[in-house]
Amino acid sequence: MFEMFEYDFMQRAFIAGIIIAILASISGTFIVLKRYSLIGETLAHSALLGVAIGLVAEYNPLWMAVIFALFSAWLIEYLRSAFSIYSDAILAILLSGSLALAIIIVSLGGAFNNSLFSYLFGSILSVRSEDIIVISIFGAISLVILLLFSKEFYFIAYDEEVAKTSGIKVNLLNFLLVSVVAVIIALSIRVVGSLLISALMIIPTISALQFRVGFLKTVIFSLIIALFSVMAGMTISFYFSLPSGATIVMCVLFIFIISLITNRR
Repeated sequence: MFEMFEYDFMQRAFIAGIIIAILASISGTFIVLKRYSLIGETLAHSALLGVAIGLVAEYNPLWMAVIFALFSAWLIEYLRSAFSIYSDAILAILLSGSLALAIIIVSLGGAFNNSLFSYLFGSILSVRSEDIIVISIFGAISLVILLLFSKEFYFIAYDEEVAKTSGIKVNLLNFLLVSVVAVIIALSIRVVGSLLISALMIIPTISALQFRVGFLKTVIFSLIIALFSVMAGMTISFYFSLPSGATIVMCVLFIFIISLITNRR
């Protein structure tokens, strides 16, 4: 089993995968509680648009993904708060619009190659040492923000109106949360893929919620599920030559099914 760690690309992939599992599971808890699950998919498509522009214009795709994911996150939150548009409607519009623009740009630029394919579905082979450094730095910042404002984020997710009357700066914290989620998603698509990162962010939390054990234990369960799924998925993908992102998501789905069966009432 440990022979796969003889390869540098597997070492890098496991490091990146573990970091992403921690970030995705913790941030996903707040997203699910806010009933904002579709934002992961929307920001992933926005990040993919940034990747497409980066590949065509020959800019760094990872940085472009971060920029476009952040812009979309701020736009979503602005439209939701300023125009009272339903959240799911905003997400659906940006999701489809970002994907359509990405396809058009890639088609015009002829950039649909293996690089873009790896961003769509994830590729352990594409994770470089530079990516590990970027993921570690921004991941640490994101984790600190999530832990520092965890009580406020939970309060807002539970009831925004009550949080406002309690003096919490709801709008500012909402912008902060979606910004953190945008960065996490942009950093994650290299390993898991833009089409699959939302599953890693949402499904572990939904699985953990089935146990009905309170907020803190739900976060811990979600973290354990995400870590196990990433490590098991990468191991299986290595030995059976399967796509890493898709295999990780299948592991998460398998645990979700088990959680449903064991907690059926």
